[in-house]
Amino acid sequence: MKILVINCGSSSLKFQLIDSDTEKCLAKGLCERIGIEGSMITYAPEGGEKEKTQTPMPDHTEAIRLVLEALTNPKTGVVGSLEEIQAVGHRVVHGGEKFAESVVIDDKVLKAVEECNDLAPLHNPANLIGIDACRKLMPETPMVAVFDTAFHQTMPEEAYLYGIPYDYYRNYKIRRYGFHGTSHSYVSKKAAETLGKRYEDLKIIVCHLGNGASVSAVKNGRCVDTSMGLTPLEGLIMGTRSGDIDPAIVEFLAKKEHKSLEEIMTVLNRQSGVLGLSENLSSDFRDLEAGYHSGNEGAVRAMKTFSYRVAKYIGAYTAAMNGVDVICFTAGVGENAPLVRSFVCEYLGYLGVALDPEANNKRGEDIVISTPDSATTVMVIPTNEELAIARETVRLVQP
Repeated sequence: MKILVINCGSSSLKFQLIDSDTEKCLAKGLCERIGIEGSMITYAPEGGEKEKTQTPMPDHTEAIRLVLEALTNPKTGVVGSLEEIQAVGHRVVHGGEKFAESVVIDDKVLKAVEECNDLAPLHNPANLIGIDACRKLMPETPMVAVFDTAFHQTMPEEAYLYGIPYDYYRNYKIRRYGFHGTSHSYVSKKAAETLGKRYEDLKIIVCHLGNGASVSAVKNGRCVDTSMGLTPLEGLIMGTRSGDIDPAIVEFLAKKEHKSLEEIMTVLNRQSGVLGLSENLSSDFRDLEAGYHSGNEGAVRAMKTFSYRVAKYIGAYTAAMNGVDVICFTAGVGENAPLVRSFVCEYLGYLGVALDPEANNKRGEDIVISTPDSATTVMVIPTNEELAIARETVRLVQP
């Protein structure tokens, strides 16, 4: 089957066309600045040249139309007609407690997703716009929603409840949900497969480290805890997000800086993390690593603090699972920053972790980076959320 995978943001749209039989990406691309002047589509067919075209995209429907036009283009397209695209898989950020797994999209599902908009006001409405646009242009093609939160729905109550009046959970479903679930699921399963071990027999900690970052504890094939919470702001220090802080800081800063609640939340979401710690040097870890090697004080501070927080969560999740067999690094930083991995693993002597420096410097492959005598296996597993979404889509729509 040929599966179109769509990942919609408020002003962007990422896409991949995947052949589920070979699991190869036939084409991929990005629509940027949707609804904004200077909108552009980037399209790259397998084995072909990347094309960038600046063209008006007043809305997501037009963006989807341009994507389908690119895929069926007689010269550079990879399918002869839209009939060859047999299903569409959509990334949906928040499914709340309504969805513990992926589902085929119908009107009832869309209504339930819309009811979760309060939990992800920046993401879910954009995801819904993308689904609506696809349904208009491909009304006969089955579509599947794959939720970032679904993988974490196996967390026990003691892991997802906050220490606030229980009525807030009962009335408003305020609890920890977690995100990056598609990645955590893919990477933990891929780790077991790579090691040739049964997924259900392992205790795995996945460190999804990118501009957004989270850690999960996967015990015997089920997620039992994860670092993000009601929103993606909780947990690790990230590119521009603060991660865990004392809640009283919000009130304290509002008074000291004479800022509104909305302004403080902007600081915590967009001006904090390693960007804030590095005194606005960068939220990009490539810049921070360069700054670290040149002795920039802010870069050193940011890199060390970020790595320490990751190591703390690994310790916590080792306790939550009463042990750990495998620790996986993935996503942009996890896959491409050997310095961060080495910093984190320096804290893991109590787990008998021993890194192989040569293996730790490799990139772009599933690899064990710990030594053969390391008591805990440490791996780098490149994530592939698009492939995971395609697999889920096939599972649900294939007869």
